[in-house]
Amino acid sequence: MTKLPKELAETLSNVGVSASYGEPVEIDGTTIIPVAVTSYGFGAGEGIPGTDDTAEGSGGGGGGFSVPVGAYITRNGTTRFEPNTIALLAVGIPLIFVSGRALTRVVKALKR
Repeated sequence: MTKLPKELAETLSNVGVSASYGEPVEIDGTTIIPVAVTSYGFGAGEGIPGTDDTAEGSGGGGGGFSVPVGAYITRNGTTRFEPNTIALLAVGIPLIFVSGRALTRVVKALKR
């Protein structure tokens, strides 16, 4: 059981890169590599040993998400990034709103 954190670290060390960049796809001489922002987490458990009647334990799970932010597109030997504007707006608008709220609260606190 003490090897579990080491095994998880080894297993997950390369997941970020492979989850962020998709497999290249070639269509009519154009190569497309999808790009996403990914995040994941997982849980753990614990137990208190005892007899059959007094043993206790608990645990939790995890999950993740992925937001497609665009793609690297190679045409005629030139590579450029083309953003997925819908996904960027869906992620950016809440981020800007929360940042604005926090900034106004900081300014109000500093005025006091």
